[in-house]
Amino acid sequence: MFSFLKKNPSPPATPADYGALQVDMHSHLLPGIDDGSPDMDTTLQLIRRLQAMGYRKLITTPHIYWDYYRNTPAIIHEQLALVRQALAAEGLDVELDAAAEYFLDEHFEQELQDGTLLTLPGRHVLVEMSFFAPYPNLHQTLFNLRSAGYRPILAHPERYLYLAGDFGQFDRIRSYGCALQVNILSLSGHYGKPVKNLALQLLEHNLVDFLGTDLHHARHADTLDKLRQESFFKRILEKHTFKNQEWLINQTA
Repeated sequence: MFSFLKKNPSPPATPADYGALQVDMHSHLLPGIDDGSPDMDTTLQLIRRLQAMGYRKLITTPHIYWDYYRNTPAIIHEQLALVRQALAAEGLDVELDAAAEYFLDEHFEQELQDGTLLTLPGRHVLVEMSFFAPYPNLHQTLFNLRSAGYRPILAHPERYLYLAGDFGQFDRIRSYGCALQVNILSLSGHYGKPVKNLALQLLEHNLVDFLGTDLHHARHADTLDKLRQESFFKRILEKHTFKNQEWLINQTA
């Protein structure tokens, strides 16, 4: 039994505050360029909701997955500028930056070689892989990222259930200097019980460096808001220290 679940499961007197994290570093808020927000109105609504939950800084990470979302730094920076203008026009006082969530494939390998990666603070690079099978060159790619001066973060490791049978794989991934970022949505059970259990197991073993929303749409925001009422989630925020808040005053590279 996970230690977070051993106490009285009744809702906390006050909701959990995402202000404990300060910074969300994984979301899909730029309108119309991936499977996240489809338009500016939705983007502003989602940002308002994240701000109301306690976040002070948002670093949104549109997909760069060449088979589906052929985003480039120029496309992402252009959309970021438009959203910042809209935030200013609406009087929304929230810091917004952008990086990317890179799918590990041959195109990513080329971008790494070309040195064109969009980074989170401290030259961190958010990467993901298939939910069906591990990336064949995962460890070599992590080594190459570190050798090039980048600091990889593996997005939502709890969703790669093929790794659950060999839990030591997560230690090996971290041994390459790769941080792990769990989706808060996973802790709600949004992706199913096995994913939630693996997320809790990673937390229990102190392997989680960052929490991210991976927010795509209003239903995700509803789930994040509802999770704030769960006492076990409040205890997670109280028990663990995550690196999100370290980026509150830092800028993307």
